[in-house]
Amino acid sequence: MEGEILNFIKVWISVLVSLCFCYSIRNIVPKGTKRLLSVLPVVCLFLYLPLKISSVHLGGSTAFFIAWLANFKVLLFAFGKGPLSSDPSISLPLFIALACLPIKIRQKGKNKETPSPNPRLDGQSKENPAPSRGKEGLRNYAVKGVLLAMLIRAYDYSDYIHPNVILIMYSFHVYFLLEILLAVGAVLARNFLGLELEPQFNEPYLATSLQDFWGCRWNLVVTSILRPTVYEPTRAIGSHLIGRKWAPLPAVFATFVVSAIMHEIIFYYLGRVRPNWEISWFFLLHGFCLTAEIALKKVLNDRWRLPKMISTMLTVGFVMSTGFWLFFPKFVEYKVDVRAFEEYAEIGAYMKNVSQSIARVLPGH
Repeated sequence: MEGEILNFIKVWISVLVSLCFCYSIRNIVPKGTKRLLSVLPVVCLFLYLPLKISSVHLGGSTAFFIAWLANFKVLLFAFGKGPLSSDPSISLPLFIALACLPIKIRQKGKNKETPSPNPRLDGQSKENPAPSRGKEGLRNYAVKGVLLAMLIRAYDYSDYIHPNVILIMYSFHVYFLLEILLAVGAVLARNFLGLELEPQFNEPYLATSLQDFWGCRWNLVVTSILRPTVYEPTRAIGSHLIGRKWAPLPAVFATFVVSAIMHEIIFYYLGRVRPNWEISWFFLLHGFCLTAEIALKKVLNDRWRLPKMISTMLTVGFVMSTGFWLFFPKFVEYKVDVRAFEEYAEIGAYMKNVSQSIARVLPGH
């Protein structure tokens, strides 16, 4: 465990040094091809660094933060776009935080008590209830933390639980862990940098359509980075080829293609085995269905809608059933679940040893 933590520290020191380099060239190297060539070694390094960590939790989060999010933000930075280029007077700590943490700054002038419209994947917008804040938000995360702990404890009895129930448990485990992990990053940024941040999740189990789920509720930090890097450039090209009305359709599908590729890379970091592309099929299936959904809405011009309760049940049911079919079995195949539980035990033993060592050196012990 000590060696893994040491590797984790070394990796993140390399990340910080690389981002300091990117920050130093922002006013020296002009945006465009020259800046892109300057940051390409950083992009390659960020793809390599997660291979130095074998831990499911430390390696998985590092891969998501730097191989995906930070790399996409650095590529946008190369062309003078994205969060790293939004403010010419940006400070170094803020530059680093925006680059490697899963956060998005709330725009100035927005009412903090009023939810902001989240951009959907077809370029439209829709008001959704914002996640709870303040004491209510703390209670929300506390409840999810307790449920996550209960899930982890329940895995001890997995031999007596039906495999399909285990997959359902995995789905909630991933959701709770992601939301808590991203919330911790947001809290750190808020406390140390004084930033007001956009929410990362918006109660995805209340989604009324695939468009609502992927564009407005699930892992919004990924949506916010895929939009300028993939969706908007593809839509701009499509507008010249097939017109503005239908250009969002190939743009949406291209976004899911890129998402599929990035998820395959993340799972490679977790399993270190050759992919069989089931993860890709999951995202390609959802990309195709979402594209068809948007096309149908354009044809009907939103004149016909299912009752909210029925549309929510159909949406959540489709997401979970396809997840059980193509997505969550990968956790079992790559033994991510077994390794994660072993890490929980190692962390517990490590913390116990540390506390005992501290107790021995304290006066009176």
